Amino acid sequence: ALRNQIVRGENRALLKDRRRQVDREKLETFIKSLPYALTSDQRQALEEGLTDMDSPHVMYRLLQGDVGTGKTLVAALLAYANHLRSEQTAIMAPTDALARQHFDTLKALFQGTNMEIGLLVGNMSAEERHNVLEDLSDGTLDLVVGTHALFSKGVNYAYLGLAVIDEQHKFGVNQRS
Repeated sequence: ALRNQIVRGENRALLKDRRRQVDREKLETFIKSLPYALTSDQRQALEEGLTDMDSPHVMYRLLQGDVGTGKTLVAALLAYANHLRSEQTAIMAPTDALARQHFDTLKALFQGTNMEIGLLVGNMSAEERHNVLEDLSDGTLDLVVGTHALFSKGVNYAYLGLAVIDEQHKFGVNQRS
């Protein structure tokens, strides 16, 4: 717990390089295209995340809620906002199965947008892995979903702007850092 507090303090002290602000109008257009309305809690969590993303400080935020409350949707909307300012997002899940589930959900959610989404998990062929790594490093991928493989040796991002860790309590301290 103390180590996490130290890391959080160090992150808050960091200043990001100059970033573009999130295009709120385009984000709202996407939200209005969804087949459901956001709840007030989802809207509040989204607004707080967007405010952090537009601030000069590194965001370090915990989003918690019961199963089915729409945490993944909030993370997806923040990823879309990040895409609107031409930055990449990584979403890390604790298992291959959960990463694949998120990948399928996000592919369906962003169908019809120009977001390029990839999957990086341990159980991939060498060719698939190579293609994803290449697409991450040259900026082809806007969003990558995976396991701790996302932050392993040899993984390079063109411009990572947002990292989301799902169920972080299932990861070790070093993986979370």
